[in-house]
Amino acid sequence: MTNQEQIDDTREASPGSTASPWHSPLGPRRRLVIASALMLFLELALIRWTGSNVVHLSYFSNFVLLGSFLGIGVGFLRASRTKRLPYYSPIALALLVGFVAWKPVSVDRGGDSNVIYFTSLETSGPSAHVILPLVFLAAAIVLAGPAELVARCFAELPRLTAYRFDLIGSITGIVTFTALSFLGAPPVWWGLIVLIVFAVLMVPQQRAVATGLAAALVVTPLLIVVAVLFNESTQDNLRWSPYYKVLTEASTFRNALVLTITVNGVPHQQAYPAATRLELESQYGLPYQRITNQPKNVLIVGAGSGTDVAIALQKGAQHVDAVEIDPSLLEIGRTRHPDRPYSDPRVTTHVDDGRAFLSRTDKKYDLILFALPDSLTLVSGASSLRLESYLFTKQAFESARDHLNPGGAFAMYNFYRESWLIDRLALTANDAFGHGPCVDKVGDVLQQAVVTVGLTSADQQCGSTAWTAAAADTPPPATDNRPFLYLFTDRIPSLYLVTLGLILVAGIVAVGIAGGGGSYRRMRPYADLFLLGVGFMLLQTKSITSFALLFGTTWVVNAIVFTGVLLAVLAAVEVTRRFKTPPMKVMFAVLFAGLALSWVFPDSWFLAMPLPLRIVAAVTVAFLPIFAANVIFAKRFSDTADGTASFGANLLGAMVGGCLEYLGLMIGFDGLLIIAALAYAAAFLLRPRTSVLTT
Repeated sequence: MTNQEQIDDTREASPGSTASPWHSPLGPRRRLVIASALMLFLELALIRWTGSNVVHLSYFSNFVLLGSFLGIGVGFLRASRTKRLPYYSPIALALLVGFVAWKPVSVDRGGDSNVIYFTSLETSGPSAHVILPLVFLAAAIVLAGPAELVARCFAELPRLTAYRFDLIGSITGIVTFTALSFLGAPPVWWGLIVLIVFAVLMVPQQRAVATGLAAALVVTPLLIVVAVLFNESTQDNLRWSPYYKVLTEASTFRNALVLTITVNGVPHQQAYPAATRLELESQYGLPYQRITNQPKNVLIVGAGSGTDVAIALQKGAQHVDAVEIDPSLLEIGRTRHPDRPYSDPRVTTHVDDGRAFLSRTDKKYDLILFALPDSLTLVSGASSLRLESYLFTKQAFESARDHLNPGGAFAMYNFYRESWLIDRLALTANDAFGHGPCVDKVGDVLQQAVVTVGLTSADQQCGSTAWTAAAADTPPPATDNRPFLYLFTDRIPSLYLVTLGLILVAGIVAVGIAGGGGSYRRMRPYADLFLLGVGFMLLQTKSITSFALLFGTTWVVNAIVFTGVLLAVLAAVEVTRRFKTPPMKVMFAVLFAGLALSWVFPDSWFLAMPLPLRIVAAVTVAFLPIFAANVIFAKRFSDTADGTASFGANLLGAMVGGCLEYLGLMIGFDGLLIIAALAYAAAFLLRPRTSVLTT
C-alpha cells in the first residue's frame, strides 16, 4: 500500500469507530475486498461441496445459503463485541469437512408423499434430521468468521465506501469460483485458496507469540481441510463438473463393457452398447415403435454419456443433435462409451440447456426425445428449481411441438415411481398437442414410463397403450410460472415447512446470543433495512428463475445473473456516492414502477423475441427494480448511526427472504413479485422521517 492510500484510509475512518485492533499490513479497503471475496467464495464452495456429499442438500440447495446469511448477519453483530479475530471459523470448517467426508450421505428418498425424490430407496450415512441441522449450523459458524472481518472494515470506513469495496470483493469471489468451475478444478484448489486468504488476513501479528498462535489456530485446521479435499480430489475415475462430483466405474456384462456413472453419490447413468441396452430393456426402443414415420432428423435432450444417441443411430437416424447440459458427462461419453456415438459424423453435440436450445434454434425434427432428464440437483439460489424444471411444463411441450416436421413426434421416458406423475405428463402432452399420447408403463415399483405423442394423432400408433384420461386427482400440467412437476399439491410440503421453521428459530436464537442480549435493540431502528433485505432476496430469486427460463439453467447463466445483480448494486452505490439522487419517495416510485413492469411483461413475453433483443429487454426489466432498491438502500445505509447493526439487519432480512422463496411453490415465481412489493411497501412506511432521507 502506498503512503497516499494509508492517508486516505485514515481520513476515511468513521468518526467514533469502535473497531477492535486488527494487526495487518493491509489497509482497511484492501482487507475489506479480500475478506468479502473470501466470504462469497467460501459460501459458494460450501454450497457446491456439501451438496455433492450430502444428497439431502440436492433438494435443499439454499439450505446452506440460508445458513450462510445467518452466519454473516451474526458475524456483523459480533464484530463490535470482541477483540479476538474469528479463529473459530477455520476450526468449524475443518470439523464440517472432516465429518461430511467421514459420514457422507450417498442416497435417500424422503418420506413426504408430496415430494418425489429420484434416488435410491436405501440410504447411507446420517439421517436428514441429523446431518441437515449440523450442516446449517456449521455453515453459519464458518461464514460468521469472514463476516466479522468484513464488519471490522465497515467500522473503519464511511458507509458507502465500505459497501462499495464489499461489493467489489463479492464480485471477485464469484468470478474466481466461476473461473475454477470453468477449468474443472477439484475441491483441493478451493481449499488452498481459502487457506491462503485466511492466512493473509488473520496470521500477521505484531508479536512473534501472537503470530505463532494465530498460525496454529488458522493454518493447522485448514491444512486438515486441504488434506481431506486432496484425498477426495485424487480418487481414481473421479472428476468435478460444474454441477456434480462424477464417479465412473467400468465393468463387463455379457462380454460387453458397461460404464456406471454416479453423480453426487447417486447412481445416475449406465453407458451400455446400444444393442445390449435394447436387448435388456426394450422400452428404450418404444418411441421408434409408436411413431408411424421413420425419424431421420432427431433431437435428444439429456443425451448424457450417449446411449440414447447410439440407439437413435442404430434405428436409422441420419442426423442427431445431442443436447447435454453437463460438459463432463458429454466428455465421458465421447471418450469412454463403448459405441463411441459422439465420434459419429452424423452427431452434433451441444452443451446447453434443452429448453434454451429449443428457444434459440429454428431447426425442425422428425423426433424430439427427452431422455431421462432428471438432474438430481437444484439451481443454486432458487428454491425448488431443478436444472430440468422448465423441460416439463406445458409451454415446453408446446415448444417441442412447434419444432416438429410434419409427421414428427415427441417422446420422453424416465423412472417415475408414481402413477399420478405419469398421468400428469400424459395430460400435459394431451393439452399441448390436442390429442392423447401413447403411454407404455414398465415395472411395478420404479414405474418406468414412455410417453410418445405425434404431431397429429395419425403420426402415432398406440394400440392398447393409448392414454384416454387422467385420474380425478391428477394435478394440472406444470407451467413456466410453477414448474414443479414433482409436487403433487399446490401447498408447501410439511417437510419444507418444518425445516424452514427450525431455520427461523435457529436464527432468532443465534442473533440473540451474538448480540449479548442487545442485538434486537440495536437493530430495532433498522426494521426498514431488514425489509429491504427481504425484498432484495426475492428479487434476486425472481431474476435467477427468469434468466433460467429465458437463457437456460446452466451454471454459466446462473453465475452471470449473480454477478449482474451485484454489478447493478455496485452501480447503485456509485451513483449514490457521486451524484445527487432523487428524493427517497421518488426512488420508491421508480422501484414500484419496475416491479409493475416485471408483472405486466411476464417471462413468456420475452421468449418470442430474437435473442439479442431478449437479452436487452430481460436485463432492463430484471435489473431496474434491483437498481432502484439499492439506491434506496445506499441512501438509507449511508446515514445510519450503527453501520454493523444496520447491515446485519439487512442480511438477516435476506435470510428471511430466502425462506419466503418457498411461497413460490404455492403462488408461482411471478407471485414472489407481490411478496417483494409488500416488503418494500412496509419498508417505505417504516423509513425514518428525516430531512436527510427525503432530499
